[in-house]
Amino acid sequence: MAVDIQEIQAPIAGEMEVFELKFRSFMKTNVMLLDQIMNYIVKRKGKQLRPMFVFLSAKTCGEVNEATYRGAALIELLHTASLVHDDVVDDSNYRRGFFSVNALWKNKIAVLVGDYLLSRGLLLSVEHNDFDLLRLVSQAVKELSEGELLQIEKARRLDITEDVYFEIIRQKTASLIAACCAVGASSVDTDAASIETMRKFGEKVGIAFQIKDDLFDYGNEEIGKPLGIDIKEKKMTLPLIYALNQSSWSQKRSIIYLIKNESHKPRKVAEVIEYVKTSGGLEYATEVMKSYQDEAIRILHTLPASEYRHSLEQLVRFTIERKK
Repeated sequence: MAVDIQEIQAPIAGEMEVFELKFRSFMKTNVMLLDQIMNYIVKRKGKQLRPMFVFLSAKTCGEVNEATYRGAALIELLHTASLVHDDVVDDSNYRRGFFSVNALWKNKIAVLVGDYLLSRGLLLSVEHNDFDLLRLVSQAVKELSEGELLQIEKARRLDITEDVYFEIIRQKTASLIAACCAVGASSVDTDAASIETMRKFGEKVGIAFQIKDDLFDYGNEEIGKPLGIDIKEKKMTLPLIYALNQSSWSQKRSIIYLIKNESHKPRKVAEVIEYVKTSGGLEYATEVMKSYQDEAIRILHTLPASEYRHSLEQLVRFTIERKK
């Protein structure tokens, strides 16, 4: 049975409504152009998985308070800043089916908007002495940047091992979900062990989430990103790494040649996709993804049972079963 996002959100529906109002107020500015762009950003929000992880983690460990709302806002502000900057770097005109900020207002304004969001998040924490939350989120942003740069470095040489792959996705994807869960716990509980439990839980979910994203590249379902985009961008994902590890030296050399030199040709990308499928790369990645999902749920079950813990478990299932 498909996991319904509204059902997952039900125990924290009130908090999510309050959060939306608070988040809008945190983004307010007297500069009309900036205010117009902030309204545009708020209107095109996605599924809001990150605030959900924050509030469900907080409720699993204690009672939501003002620090929880600020923690969720800090993560959203810094994450949104990174997305606005990403769209400039990637020269991308769309984000979640809407025009990107740089497509509508050009690169200079988009970079300044990203800077504004970043500083807004930092000030929100500093003004309220939320230094523990700021430390958790700043660590995640640092790791996110390192993970992206490590991936770019490896894409040039295509010499990535499974160990390096997991380090990349731990940093560039899992660190932010881990921060959401740690921030939720930290805002209601000063016990270091509980905060670390929630951080580890989020990290396992984040790794499973990224492997699911890797699988989308092979296009068995209708998805949010174009088929084969990772291959075109020379990103070494788990299904591809596994397929190459199963290959003879000459097969490996010819597949790497295609990715390095011919990944701009749709027919050649289709060849790589077919090769990965026949090598068992998708089955292997699915198995690894499920093992991370199981680990996350095992960690969660060390916490007391509640409707919030149940929703977190459903949210883990949603990240694995989602269609885009």
